[in-house]
Amino acid sequence: MKVQTTITVNGDTILKIRETVREGSFRNKSHFFGYAAKKFFEDSD
Repeated sequence: MKVQTTITVNGDTILKIRETVREGSFRNKSHFFGYAAKKFFEDSD
């Protein structure tokens, strides 16, 4: 199940995320944040 949400991100950070998405590593910003959250939870176990 996907849930729409809103976050606030530092301007420099969002520029880096947009560039990463443009390079084709991720489909879109949602894919990037989903991947980042998954990695965070995997690493915290």
